[in-house]
Amino acid sequence: MGKPLKIIHVVGARPNFIKIASILRACKKTSKIESLLVHTGQHYTENMSKIFFKDLDIPFPDIDLEVGSDSHAQQTAEIMKHFEPVVLEHNPDAILVVGDVNSTIACALVAAKLGVKTVHVEAGLRSFDRTMPEEVNRILTDAISDLLFVTEPSGLVNLKREGIDGTKVHFVGNVMIDTLELHKKKASNSRILDELNLLVGQYVVVTLHRPSNVDQHQALIRILNALAEIQKEIKIVFPIHPRTYKQLTANRLMQKTKDLPNMLLIKPLGYLNFLKLMSESKVVITDSGGIQEETTILGIPCLTVRENTERPITITEGTNVLVGTDTNRIVGSYRESLNKARLHTRPKFWDGIASERIVRILLNCL
Repeated sequence: MGKPLKIIHVVGARPNFIKIASILRACKKTSKIESLLVHTGQHYTENMSKIFFKDLDIPFPDIDLEVGSDSHAQQTAEIMKHFEPVVLEHNPDAILVVGDVNSTIACALVAAKLGVKTVHVEAGLRSFDRTMPEEVNRILTDAISDLLFVTEPSGLVNLKREGIDGTKVHFVGNVMIDTLELHKKKASNSRILDELNLLVGQYVVVTLHRPSNVDQHQALIRILNALAEIQKEIKIVFPIHPRTYKQLTANRLMQKTKDLPNMLLIKPLGYLNFLKLMSESKVVITDSGGIQEETTILGIPCLTVRENTERPITITEGTNVLVGTDTNRIVGSYRESLNKARLHTRPKFWDGIASERIVRILLNCL
């Protein structure tokens, strides 16, 4: 037997941990892969990072680059500067990156420049909105990757249109759903509803973090006005992302939001508590990509406060509706969602074993 395939797995931000958890678990089942986990430190607070290692049974990182937050350019540059020596020291057979955050493109660039094979999990997703930093990260990472793992059929179409060699591309399904399926039972034991004094199906969950929503004052005001209207009818639980907290505070909107009688502002939750909160909610209002996917499997109506999505299957086969940031449109869509029949669909390969497919292909192709 030859020496095992050495792969450096990269995580940096909250969504990465959910995706990498199932991949690491699948890799651990074979002696043919040696995994090294690198955390860039892009998300570094307890609620945005450390609790996820515990909740998802991920081993603590072998290496933490501790980069922290900064502008996109500074953060990407710092990750590259810190990651290059790691690659040179450990000489891996491949770098595996997930998703579309700054850590994804930064580490993919380092690998490509050093001639190390790059694997991109969640390739081919496109919003066709280049004002989104994530869209730029997605396009560039796919362009320089050697193996591209796709979650939904739109990814295959997009990569073909961009001229990516089809032999590099593999439709494997969604690793986020692997993690959800594995932890659903454990999450069901969470006491978060009791702690927050919530009743099943009697509340709405809200998450906001995208710059186009929280950094744009008028968009933020429109969304908050919609929430103010909805909370007259149902309790709203709003775990506040650090970026959103900063903007609410800077724009003197925090107190106004707190003063809404049916609005419950809380700190970001760990994976298990949030999964339980989402699973038992009436509706989710979000601008997160991953939540669009999770609500599709959970059968929870999802209102996405964006004009586009890079995950169109969540609309065609799921529970997702794009509602933009217009106050009346958000409120109207919320009320419409109450009368819709609950969907419980399962897109192809969103079956809990996408990571197993990935490992088989890694062993065959690297």
